[in-house]
Amino acid sequence: MGWIRKIISKISPNKVRSWGYDAGSYAKENKNWFVPMGESYETTARNNRDLIRNRARDLERNSDMAKSVLHAFRRNVVGAGFRLQSRTGKANFNAEIEKAWRKWTKARNCDVTGQQSFSQMLRMAVERKKIDGGILFRKCYTPGGFIPFKLQAIEVDELDVSQYMPKNPANRVVDGVEYDAYNKPVGYWIRQYSIDGYQLLEPVYVDAKDIIFYFQKNRPSQVREVSDMAPTITRIRDVNEFVKAVSLKERIAACLSVFITKTSTGSTGGLGRGFNQTPQAPSKSYDGKRITPGMIMELNEGENVNSVNPPGAGAEAAEYLRIQQGLIASGQGVSYEAVTRDMSQTNYSSARQGLIEDRLIFEDEIELLTEKIMDEVYETFVMSVVLAGAVKAPANFWNKLDEYLEHEWVASPKAWIDPAKEANANKIALATGQKTFKEICAENGRDFEEVLEEIANTKAYAEKLGLDLGGGVLFGIAQKAEEPADDSQQGQNGQVIP
Repeated sequence: MGWIRKIISKISPNKVRSWGYDAGSYAKENKNWFVPMGESYETTARNNRDLIRNRARDLERNSDMAKSVLHAFRRNVVGAGFRLQSRTGKANFNAEIEKAWRKWTKARNCDVTGQQSFSQMLRMAVERKKIDGGILFRKCYTPGGFIPFKLQAIEVDELDVSQYMPKNPANRVVDGVEYDAYNKPVGYWIRQYSIDGYQLLEPVYVDAKDIIFYFQKNRPSQVREVSDMAPTITRIRDVNEFVKAVSLKERIAACLSVFITKTSTGSTGGLGRGFNQTPQAPSKSYDGKRITPGMIMELNEGENVNSVNPPGAGAEAAEYLRIQQGLIASGQGVSYEAVTRDMSQTNYSSARQGLIEDRLIFEDEIELLTEKIMDEVYETFVMSVVLAGAVKAPANFWNKLDEYLEHEWVASPKAWIDPAKEANANKIALATGQKTFKEICAENGRDFEEVLEEIANTKAYAEKLGLDLGGGVLFGIAQKAEEPADDSQQGQNGQVIP
């Protein structure tokens, strides 16, 4: 059958459909689609990782559209930060740990450079993951500060890719990461250099237990990171170049230019001129002339002025940019509105649905950030703060360590489009059992226990002052009985008379 198909394809190639998958053929529509054969993730990424990262950093510096993507993730993943809630079952220990955590997360206590608070480091981590593909944090046990535990932020290009000799002969080193026989990271080779970049030193080996490598793993064979912006880098670059071209064209179109056109060949010369004819005036030259406000100028005989009005591209560019920005946003998993904050094409329902879908993407990022960085840092913090004696631990602390490490993170609240509608929806959900009071408080960035305590304290204080909290006196709200409509009167028998 093979030779028959070949003959038919020579005669009528468009009517022969390949067996199997169209995506696996090299037919006319796929003839220029050449990709490498099946390779491990690192084999594919190693040759392009640095170039992609550098291009993404260039867009980060110079592209407003790239910045809009970064800002969308920065404000929705971290936002105003996360609140810690210790869940050990020991009220006093929980209060001490939470108080110590608030103190440690200040820049002078958690950062070896003393420049960033913990929330600021998390925001930087989110941005570096989008641009660089990831970031490393090294646990440093140094004196000074609240407790001898701090974090050192390390860029991914500080991994020494030239290091091939493992510390343990049974291991392998791949792109600066040392792995065991099960491909588990056991150590990292960090390149050392002076801050001015002129002096290179021998790389330093850091055990994996002291390194937090924050990146997204997408394949089992993946060893290191690749910029999250990789699918959209070329599109952002193309759109930037388009915007530059349109901007230049609009600038040219905004300038008034004229052409001088001649409708005759001018004078026939002195010999053909009659005896009583007026001599021809000398010809004017327009070299170097510019149009100025209020200018009055004569032209040569037989000449006219035509202005140049090139068509602008603003109207067409607006629609093109909207489509391209939508594709850029979808390449990062979010909506056009989340990146551009342009709500002109939406109504309440579509905006809310888009916001819900976006939050699902941001929740994935929050989960990765929580598990990779926040949980790991918190557990090390608890052990460090107990060892340093800053918090007095219960007698069975080390025997039941897992119980004393229990905690929750409460994200900063995200405002909805219509708070009144959302509040009414929460009220119905609470009444019907679809949500708990704890869930509603968490969505608003509050601890339900603290909220209940505040309500109880407020009520007790109002009663102490003799105020009726239920009547709204505390808040200056005078509750009034329902009144009839403005255009109606109530008769003696209670009947409403229009």
